[in-house]
Amino acid sequence: MKPEKLTHLIYTSAATAAFNPADLKALLQAARSQNTHESITGLLLYTSGSFFQVLEGDEAKLMELFAHISLDPRHMNVTKIIQEPIAQRSFGDWTMGYSEVSSAELETIEGLNDFFRQGSSLTNLDSGRAKKLLSAFAQGRWRARLKCDTK
Repeated sequence: MKPEKLTHLIYTSAATAAFNPADLKALLQAARSQNTHESITGLLLYTSGSFFQVLEGDEAKLMELFAHISLDPRHMNVTKIIQEPIAQRSFGDWTMGYSEVSSAELETIEGLNDFFRQGSSLTNLDSGRAKKLLSAFAQGRWRARLKCDTK
């Protein structure tokens, strides 16, 4: 068996239609089941019709998953921001941590408000800003304050 080449892939996308709580729950259940099977971990943020997702795992498996997401009719403007090797997972205990981020949270949580001021879409992130967001998360600047569903 070929050894895992640990990678993270970060992308943004816009929803083609509004996601209600039931839609998001169904999306997460399917993703978590598949991610467990493929040893993929990560984080999904959702606000105002925009997704920001960090995926971690074997590079080949991430590329297959990203190709699937890119063709998913529920997503448009799927934009890969970063794909690079990593030494360790940041979300190793999460098959897919998820948080719907409200406008109020975006304004009040230090580390998030740096990126999403004035209602900017998650799809406006570039690689530098995405790395700063992940760094802030890793340092705990907002991880503890964000209500994240990991189950």
